Amino acid sequence: MVEKLKILACPSNHGGCAYYRILLPMEKLAELYPDDIEVRWDDNPLGWNADTKTETPSDFEFENIKWADVVFTQNIHNFGGMYTAQLLQKAHEHGKFTHFDTDDLLTDLYSGHRLYDVYKEQKLDEVTKYIYNNVDLVTVTQRKFAEYIQEYVRGALVIIKNTIDYSLPHWNMPKREAPKKLTRMGWVGGIHHDVDVKHFAGIPFLVNQKVGKERVHWGFYGRPQQEPGKEDWQSDVWDGYERVFKTGFKGHKNYQIYPAMAPNQYGAMYTNIDINLAILDDNPFNQSKSEIKAIEGARYGIPLIATDVGCYDELIVNGETGYLIDPKNSKQEWLKILTKCIKDPQHVKEMGQNLKLLCDDLFDINKVVGGRLDLYRDLMKMKEDALKAAKGYSAPPLVQEKYPTPEVTLENPLNK
Repeated sequence: MVEKLKILACPSNHGGCAYYRILLPMEKLAELYPDDIEVRWDDNPLGWNADTKTETPSDFEFENIKWADVVFTQNIHNFGGMYTAQLLQKAHEHGKFTHFDTDDLLTDLYSGHRLYDVYKEQKLDEVTKYIYNNVDLVTVTQRKFAEYIQEYVRGALVIIKNTIDYSLPHWNMPKREAPKKLTRMGWVGGIHHDVDVKHFAGIPFLVNQKVGKERVHWGFYGRPQQEPGKEDWQSDVWDGYERVFKTGFKGHKNYQIYPAMAPNQYGAMYTNIDINLAILDDNPFNQSKSEIKAIEGARYGIPLIATDVGCYDELIVNGETGYLIDPKNSKQEWLKILTKCIKDPQHVKEMGQNLKLLCDDLFDINKVVGGRLDLYRDLMKMKEDALKAAKGYSAPPLVQEKYPTPEVTLENPLNK
């Protein structure tokens, strides 16, 4: 009997990114492969004090790290970059296979990002480069992202696409009926799109003028639900979004702001959308983002119309699964394409069904998550062979390709 692979999963938080990149995949691996894998969860494997964020007590045993074969964490931990680096360093010291996943380009954060100053002050770009350079496996969401960071990665660099558990109830709800001759536009977003939404200013107003307000409804989904009087900066962000979205509106309001939903209820938002919108600024951070919005909407047969940024071009073919808008000629192109789709709902439906067929096959986690188990086993075997080779044994040539001498030497930020 083959011994189970023991994975210690250490999510940085429990938000939407963590859900898709570590929480859901590890839960699904444990569910579907109980004879091959065992997963333990630990939000704080270093034993830091959560209130004061003080470091590991001298008598802390690191029990879960010692237990594991693989230590897997994702993005920058809530305790900060130093915690993330120390976690992976401690796992390495104990001889564990280390896996770091990220879905944000932390090495080149654009100046318009709300957290830019925090990232620079804490030198999180340098911390991330150090992590890339010192772990066994780095995983990212798409090809452009991998190309941006490949110079910093010494171990294996692998693209693992976001996937969805399409078996969950919220991805199998009936679609809400729309009033006759009404097209429901939907934008689903979080709290870091200040720069992006500016590119959409005035477009709903222009479309309203072109087709008539009675033909279109604008839905903006994702506003944080907060108690009156206890709103924080996240509400301020969404107040700013709303000012942009309603630019030029007069009289009858044919838009609505909808509340955010938990990641395991996300699908419900798409039951009220006919056309999925993704408006993006053209910068390296966005060029590295995944196609998650396309595969979310696809489940409900919704085509995507998006700025041609990131990896949407891997799924969206103009006129077949949606449309991509050139960021250099955005407003007129948005107006042209949105007007065309509102006037031809059958075309919209056909594009949505095409996208659904594609995504149901490629992005259902139940169909593809087993590949992670094979990946771990293959890379751990390659690491074992590489270590033997370093001690004088002969190793397969492939090891030399997977573990080359790094071209980039980085100062360890833990020593600063």
